[in-house]
Amino acid sequence: MIRVALVDDQALFRAGIRMLVDSQPDLEVVGEASDGREGVEMVRASAPDVVLMDIRMPVMDGLAATAELLADAREGVPAPRIVMLTTFDLDEAAARAIRQGASGFLLKDADPEFLLAAIRTVHSGSAVIAASATRELFERFADAAPRPVPPAYGELTDREREIFALAARGLSNAEIAGREFLSEATVKTHISRILTKLGLRDRVQLVVFAFEHDLA
Repeated sequence: MIRVALVDDQALFRAGIRMLVDSQPDLEVVGEASDGREGVEMVRASAPDVVLMDIRMPVMDGLAATAELLADAREGVPAPRIVMLTTFDLDEAAARAIRQGASGFLLKDADPEFLLAAIRTVHSGSAVIAASATRELFERFADAAPRPVPPAYGELTDREREIFALAARGLSNAEIAGREFLSEATVKTHISRILTKLGLRDRVQLVVFAFEHDLA
């Protein structure tokens, strides 16, 4: 069972998402909050697997709440996967949230089926949500000058660099496997090793890393 938490200041929106999530046999809502401060306390108490976090809220916004929860993770506390919710496509705040460790973002008017698939995808940690949109965010809002490539990138093998480049373009494991004539299991192993070597949490951060260092 995937445990989901909702943090949004609109009660009607939360009610709709709760009904949708609770209608699924493999998903359950374990907590709700109406602002970021309340959300942080709720997440710490309920330990959800995935948090749907609105960006703009009173008391504490979603960016600050996300930063606080991910800081908990750096201190050894298991961190949930956090998906930012926004009403604006190409939202600079969403870009900032992904930079600091959120696992993706969704528009609030996304189709119900897409939202459910996104929760499962983020929970699995195996794919990027809206990778092309994530790249658009960074192309629009990131600093113009690329950052120096960290030494850790030099530790990747030639094969890992090939797979890194394809993953950075948003290709799925199946698509990479087809292009590289590998099994999906082998691709998954390579992706895991790449993330470990680069100190990245998931494929969203891989896309961010590639763009910021001009490696995509």
